Amino acid sequence: MAKIFLVDDDENILTSVSMFLNEEGYDVEVFHDGHSALKALKETPPDLAVFDVKMPRMDGLELLRHLRQSSNLPVIFLTSKDDEIDEAIGLNMGADDYITKPFSQRLLGERIKAVLRRAASQGQTPHMPQEGDDNIIKRGRLVLDPNRHACSWDNMAVRLTVTEFLILEALARRPGFVKSRDQLMDAAYDDQIYVDDRTIDSHIKRLRKKFRRVDKSFDGIETLYGVGYKYKES
Repeated sequence: MAKIFLVDDDENILTSVSMFLNEEGYDVEVFHDGHSALKALKETPPDLAVFDVKMPRMDGLELLRHLRQSSNLPVIFLTSKDDEIDEAIGLNMGADDYITKPFSQRLLGERIKAVLRRAASQGQTPHMPQEGDDNIIKRGRLVLDPNRHACSWDNMAVRLTVTEFLILEALARRPGFVKSRDQLMDAAYDDQIYVDDRTIDSHIKRLRKKFRRVDKSFDGIETLYGVGYKYKES
């Protein structure tokens, strides 16, 4: 049974999400602010933690900064719709994924499963696809491992959030075919959650930035203005 820490100042979220995760078979411990959670994270670390970004005493970003000084514990952020800057900062600090409020519990459950799978595989080769799996997707220098949400480019690991991975996977499964923003939303989000075009564009921007860290000439994701995006196999 995986143990999860849920850190949020919203009592309704703590109650409803903890009940859902308990029903899914997780051992859940809740905290109302980052300050109270930090001590427990260090003394009895869970398998994964879910942090709200905006909290009193110590917010999620500061909590993650303290945590990353000594731990690589998987972390998922809960953010408000307009917190795009906070999302980017959090991902750069080492968050594994983020979900925008309001969110469905089913979506959070799927993200938790994916991040836990990826964390479990890190004992082999961190964030690298595992050879010999029939589900491996190879597109030129790109290799995707859907089972572990692992990605590599030219044999170099590229760390993606679960959302980024799902968007890239949707594009790479049919290289050369255009995917509209609506289709990419369907691939990456629960059907009960609405996200606007800007959200998908932000994910694409971050995907390109991450690949260009390992290959400055990366141009595998092509924009068709007014239509959508496609993966260009090199």
